[in-house]
Amino acid sequence: MKSTIKDVAKMANVSISTVSRVLNNPDIVAKDKRDKIVEAIKQLNYTPNALARGLIHKRTQTLGVLIPDISNLFYAELIKGMEDAARESGNNLIICNTDNNQDRKNASFKVLSEKQIDGIVFTSEPVFPDNYELFKQLGVPIVLAATHSLEYEIPSVKVNDEQAAFDATEYLIRQGHRQIGMISGSMLDPISGLPRIQGFLRALRTHGIELDPDTCIEYGSYHFKDGYEAVKRLHKKFPEMTAVFATSDERALGCISYLHENKIKVPDDISVIGFDNTRMAGMCFPKLTTVAQPLYEMGQLVIRKLDRMINGEPLEELRTYMDHWIEERETVYNLTK
Repeated sequence: MKSTIKDVAKMANVSISTVSRVLNNPDIVAKDKRDKIVEAIKQLNYTPNALARGLIHKRTQTLGVLIPDISNLFYAELIKGMEDAARESGNNLIICNTDNNQDRKNASFKVLSEKQIDGIVFTSEPVFPDNYELFKQLGVPIVLAATHSLEYEIPSVKVNDEQAAFDATEYLIRQGHRQIGMISGSMLDPISGLPRIQGFLRALRTHGIELDPDTCIEYGSYHFKDGYEAVKRLHKKFPEMTAVFATSDERALGCISYLHENKIKVPDDISVIGFDNTRMAGMCFPKLTTVAQPLYEMGQLVIRKLDRMINGEPLEELRTYMDHWIEERETVYNLTK
């Protein structure tokens, strides 16, 4: 039979309220009594009721995380970092997959509200006014992961997508490439679409490379099949390209698959660079050179920021931009050699 707080109090010869104080604010209890209670808890293998403790502290130790597409490997390391940081701070995560659907997003917010979560992590998507209204209705701290909002004062953690895309394109240029194509998300996406396009074009301008965006850029979603179809269209209209910047690893792998099927060697004939440095980047053949994001560390920092907000502690900065780097592997050929 499971032990209760009454059993602990009886064994330690103290009141139930004293046991409760040890569980929730141990420093105010005399050491001798505290030691007796701790020993009784160990002997009885007593586990405090989480709901009861939540009522005492007016917290549930539960955080909600909204993910637009859980099947995307981008989120594996991000969530792992969140989970590890949550454990460190005594919190649990509820993961909600919104599937890029507004109705599912609204339903997720409703569930999280009913669960009385202590805070929310909102990932990847822009914060539109209707999202912000939902945030306000929930009345809990919010931190943005792999996205940000310049319109609203919401803490965020991400890389500088425009600069990262510039660095990826400049890396190709420094390898001797001037006929560079791009597979991108929509220009209407203000988080990872438009900024990466702007970074790509800025790098071309900086190095005096004149390419028509209508010719050298092809658009599509971030899935493998979208990358495959996008590079198919791109290669048809821009056959002289020697390199492709794909703005996600999954797009890049779709690109490599198409090139392989059409007897176009990577990197000998066309070089490919991706974006994210997900696990698949090091598993494919040839191994993918990519722009690396510190996804695990990003997940950790997001939860640590959120926990500080929940505890009423000040944040060192509102918007945090983490370092990125080029992870060199095997898919980019140096034309200058």
